[in-house]
Amino acid sequence: MNVDEIRALKGKRKIIMLTAYDYQIAKILDNLEVDIILVGDSVGMVVQGHPDTKSVTIEDMMYHTRNVSRATTRPLIVSDMPINSYNTPQQGLKNAQKLLEAGAHGVKIEGSYPKIVTTLLEHDIPVMGHIGHLPQTSEKVRVQGKRPEQADQIWRDALQLDKLGAFGMVIELVPLWLARKITADVKSPTIGIGASKYCDGQVLVTNDLLGLDADFKPKFVKRYANLHETISEAVQRFIKEVKTCTYPDKRHTYH
Repeated sequence: MNVDEIRALKGKRKIIMLTAYDYQIAKILDNLEVDIILVGDSVGMVVQGHPDTKSVTIEDMMYHTRNVSRATTRPLIVSDMPINSYNTPQQGLKNAQKLLEAGAHGVKIEGSYPKIVTTLLEHDIPVMGHIGHLPQTSEKVRVQGKRPEQADQIWRDALQLDKLGAFGMVIELVPLWLARKITADVKSPTIGIGASKYCDGQVLVTNDLLGLDADFKPKFVKRYANLHETISEAVQRFIKEVKTCTYPDKRHTYH
């Protein structure tokens, strides 16, 4: 997939976007009908064990982008620009170029930064926007856009991103009506996370979809598997068989 193909999907079919941070998960997604793989700064929470995304560095994102790019041939790879990696247009350009060199096809930026977006686009770096709840700067995880003035600002941010030329935008944690309005008012595809079925596509953190964290249960996440339980049961069986000397057995031993 390329940026033009993603844009062309608006109004034709739903766009599928999932996260990956490592080779094995990316390889699985590469063989499925996933349009976009997001190398998200959610890696700070999912992989590194931090309470939020605020400690993720550009070096972290480069490392995980390389891991994912080695495994994929079909999906568009979008890498998050982590916090403090685009404080100025020059800094943003330098760091975005690093992510493309690591294997990304485009970058995602949280919030409204028209100068940054313009600079990247002028240097042929595809940009995906991110509006609504902004994990890099928000103090708490909460629905955005319930107040009229807040909803109006999110809508204006969406229109601006669209006008600047962003090839798509993630809409996170906003009311159904607002996501629906933005999707109808912009030419760019919208990708929802906690933003209703009326977006042009949907994204989830793959680890959440798979149920790897038994304690993480936000309203917008639907678990399609319970790998926490599956892995725990498998490890318990391994422990039992090692302790009872039933593993390794004859079949798993070289002679």
